[in-house]
Amino acid sequence: MKTYFSHSVGTDDTTEEDYAPITLKESIEKTRQALEIAYAGFDNAIEFDLIDSYIYQINALQKRYKHLASLAAAEPIMGKNTSYKHSPVRALVSHVLG
Repeated sequence: MKTYFSHSVGTDDTTEEDYAPITLKESIEKTRQALEIAYAGFDNAIEFDLIDSYIYQINALQKRYKHLASLAAAEPIMGKNTSYKHSPVRALVSHVLG
């Protein structure tokens, strides 16, 4: 059995920015976008195996989003001088996610 690999010749255009850690806000945004893509794929899926795959993907992304949202809610607000006992993000998260 022969295996063929493609080899592309190019330059290494990676920068330090590519390796920079992403912030919590960026991680939440990427998770939200991935969730929207998964919902769109689920809506257009016809085969049973593909539907199951999207269901598992959506459930995983929802749990990741909920975890990230709880981290954001627990994060103190820097530079804000408010009289709230809890952050506004916590109120929003509890309202949306129950």
